[in-house]
Amino acid sequence: MSVEELGRRVRAAARAVAQAPSGTRAGVLRCAADFLEADSGAVLEANRADLDRAEAAGLPGAALDRLALDERRLQSMATGLRAVAALADPVGEIVDGSVRPNGLRVQRVRVPLGVVGIIYENRPNVTSDAAGLCLKSGNAAFLRGSASALASNMAVVKVLRRALAKEGLPEDAVTLLEDTSHEAAVEFMQLRGVLDCLVPRGGRALIASLLEHATVPYVLDGDGNCHVYVDAGANLAMAESIVANAKTQRPGVCNAAETVLVHADIAPDFLPQMARALAGVTLLADARARRYLPGAAAASDEDFATEFLDLTLAVGVVDSLDDAVAHIDRFGSGHSEAIVTEDLRAADRFVREVDAAAVVVNASTRFVDGSELGLGAEVGISTQKLHARGPMGPRELTCVKWVVRGDGHVRT
Repeated sequence: MSVEELGRRVRAAARAVAQAPSGTRAGVLRCAADFLEADSGAVLEANRADLDRAEAAGLPGAALDRLALDERRLQSMATGLRAVAALADPVGEIVDGSVRPNGLRVQRVRVPLGVVGIIYENRPNVTSDAAGLCLKSGNAAFLRGSASALASNMAVVKVLRRALAKEGLPEDAVTLLEDTSHEAAVEFMQLRGVLDCLVPRGGRALIASLLEHATVPYVLDGDGNCHVYVDAGANLAMAESIVANAKTQRPGVCNAAETVLVHADIAPDFLPQMARALAGVTLLADARARRYLPGAAAASDEDFATEFLDLTLAVGVVDSLDDAVAHIDRFGSGHSEAIVTEDLRAADRFVREVDAAAVVVNASTRFVDGSELGLGAEVGISTQKLHARGPMGPRELTCVKWVVRGDGHVRT
């Protein structure tokens, strides 16, 4: 079946989802979570086949980590679906309202976007997260994953479609484009009249392709070149723990730290301490940082601009909070930026002056995640400023409709 034909079927299914009661849509997610647990063997078998092919093709370690599923990650996917099901339903929420002087009653009400397209790489957990959030918010999900995860994605989509059928909704409300060719991806990005919003989740090549080819509205889930700034007023033990977690807890994801900036006043004490905590991490440091990190290689501007997605960290020394903010402004991607400090004024200035989707004070950047911030899951983390910014949950997959009620009013 062609991409356009599949799109028409998803579009038709979207109308049924939008009109479905909240309880029915939530029931689909709970049912899908149950099926995911019951069918875990089949899903993991499909994922093992994907991993075998990816390893044979020489896929890098970080990419293999994003691709891999195990019982723990599968349980996390099921837990995420149940968490999304339990969230408040944004559909029908009255955003605000007023009565005009002429008696007209005006409201803004949340409604589904319609069909949300998600184009993504490697991560089969995105299949359940994105589809679950779309259904919760009254949308249909049209998914296009990567060739490396095709078997895994097909297995997860099969579970979701079974749940839709069990709850009396059309299976096409969650559809996977199984053609993973570049040509099909371009056609997918140009499905005007089908896709109401497109969300890409992948690396620079995917984003570049979308910017070149897409003709439908999109929300950019961009690079995560995230920074941790260790201020002069930082608790050094806290800073060590936060930096180690932000870099090493899962280095191949977008909210992992890629650069650490350290105030010059504490650099002599903190940097050697940090290096010991980051054993196994390749450090690339500027000239000032290398005074205290003799084993580090020299860092270039390109390094400071890079999202490594691996156990590599750029390190710089700055003279002030102003310099840290300027560095982030120059090299950051607008994703997530953190400060470690016990100086309340410094923290408030950092929050106020850093331009990013999320700013974190005295905590790891790894918390910038839909599940950690109470969204159950996320369809992506928007690094742009229009429509949505930061982790995108059910509310970010809606728009508003103006409802105007009169009593025979005519305009003069």
